[in-house]
Amino acid sequence: MESAPGDKEFNFAKTEAFVSQAAAKGVRLIVFPECGITGYWHIRNLSVQQLSDLAEKIPDGPSTRRLLELAHRHGITIGAGLVEAGDGGAFHNSYIVAMPNGDFHRHRKIHSFEHTAVRPGSELTVFDLPDGFRAGVLICYDCNLIENVRMTALRGAEILLAPHQTGAVRSRNPHLMGVIDRRLWENRAVAPEEIEREFRGDKGRGWLMRWLPSRAHDNGMFLIFSNGVGVDDDEIRTGNAMILDPYGRILVETWKADDALVVADLDPSLLRDATGRNWIRARRPELYGPLTVPTGLECDTRKLKFEE
Repeated sequence: MESAPGDKEFNFAKTEAFVSQAAAKGVRLIVFPECGITGYWHIRNLSVQQLSDLAEKIPDGPSTRRLLELAHRHGITIGAGLVEAGDGGAFHNSYIVAMPNGDFHRHRKIHSFEHTAVRPGSELTVFDLPDGFRAGVLICYDCNLIENVRMTALRGAEILLAPHQTGAVRSRNPHLMGVIDRRLWENRAVAPEEIEREFRGDKGRGWLMRWLPSRAHDNGMFLIFSNGVGVDDDEIRTGNAMILDPYGRILVETWKADDALVVADLDPSLLRDATGRNWIRARRPELYGPLTVPTGLECDTRKLKFEE
């Protein structure tokens, strides 16, 4: 989904249209991208006052209330992201999962870097869905760290909701990413093959295939990857929304250079003997103490990203 920066009404109208489309297909869970309601990459350029004007309380803000009403009306669980106004003047990159019965869950991005006033969360988010699966949420950079995904799996998650804004980002790594010429996006109606070639290449799908299937496979969980597409401030997001099974196999995907919905049925029988679940049972936690010992190499995610 392509979001308009700061235009919550426009973005929510898109959200409503997607939910209606999904409900008509019998979908029980729909996952929108990171900060899909507020817009994403423009956040870094806002003043603290502008950020405050954009942010909302959870659950008392208007977007949470609207998501809960939408979930109730269509009988569908909805995950959507926005900038949250937290306590004490702090802000968070947050994700709301609104359920038809009025319950909700919130995840605050653990590795946030979007603005100096955006604070990282410090909790994992794992919960039961109405249809029997147990789900966890990790936002974008959260998924890059294998420890976060494994801890989510250890808490019983069978589905990982993975909302992102990624692809075609600036990076010092010479072997992946790199920006996409905006003219290719603007010319997509005339020459869709040019922008789709970029989306399927190393700047998009190629980057994702280096790590995304392993997160699903190594932890024996379904993974729902939702991403922005199109213009995101001065970068072009590559979309590539996909759903993976517990063996890391892609059930469905898109590289369409436009808003798009991918739908798949999740077969719970695949979970029982998934390789990753066998590996979890084979763990020897008594050997893993060094994982919690600081090495001195650790630094704030914001420093890492803005140095790049």
